[in-house]
Amino acid sequence: MTDISQAWRPNIIGDRINPGFKSTLALLDTGDVAGMQALAVRQVETGATALDFTIGPRAREQPEVLAEWIRVVQAAVSVPLCFDYLDIPVLDVCLRTYDQDKALGRLPIINSLAETRWELMSLYELRPFRVMLMASERMEDGAGRPNRSSAEISATAKRAARRLVRDFGLALDDIIIDVSVSAVIVDTTGLNRAALDAIREIGTDPDLKGIHVSGGITNIGQQMPAKAGDGSDLKRQLECAFITLAAPLGLDTVLATPWHGLYALPEGNFVLETFRRILELKGSDALREVRKLYRKQA
Repeated sequence: MTDISQAWRPNIIGDRINPGFKSTLALLDTGDVAGMQALAVRQVETGATALDFTIGPRAREQPEVLAEWIRVVQAAVSVPLCFDYLDIPVLDVCLRTYDQDKALGRLPIINSLAETRWELMSLYELRPFRVMLMASERMEDGAGRPNRSSAEISATAKRAARRLVRDFGLALDDIIIDVSVSAVIVDTTGLNRAALDAIREIGTDPDLKGIHVSGGITNIGQQMPAKAGDGSDLKRQLECAFITLAAPLGLDTVLATPWHGLYALPEGNFVLETFRRILELKGSDALREVRKLYRKQA
């Protein structure tokens, strides 16, 4: 296996400062400042160019605790923070606390803006920031709609990006389009195929030159067994399979655990070739192929 980062230099947003990880929850519950700083440093040392940041629902209840954890992390690392909240009052605290000088002058990131959550841009009056824009949903006739096709995803991305540039003066370099990666075990409608096609469409659109394209690749292996049918690490290789196909199309940013490593799977790799077949199927046919990933074949 070749480390894909040797040829492909992704922007890795480290995903570990999140109480969804039991080890991180323990750090938050015990107030372990040294442990949290070590976690931040480890992510940066293993390749993170920004850190996703959430302390969960306690941020709403204890804004002073939220502010203190931001200061704790920024005292340890100099990369930007990506604030993973949808509540304006919580994001207000995040943006007021964030010290841009400690991030070497780089802007914070808001995760996740969407056409259905455009009110988050009211915070831009407080201070400039970069945005992670969810292209998996759109506003249509005053209501939110899920995007199911590559055309819907790429059209939403372009429309929202143009609005950000026109109305707020963002540069395309300050916009990260998240095409949404789906758990392969529940993707019976071709959402990952649509995501890959949308990455290609966005990456080849001259009007979007300079914009960034992202996916939360850890989603893809959710609810899957640890081992593939050939005995290899299934979840890790599913992440790598998606990257192997998406990187040449324009994926340049990932939300991931940095020390897991990013690999280009070679042609003929069992997980890569099975994943390719899954992408071409829907419904029960897709599910049957998914099962082949972890069942030993006769």
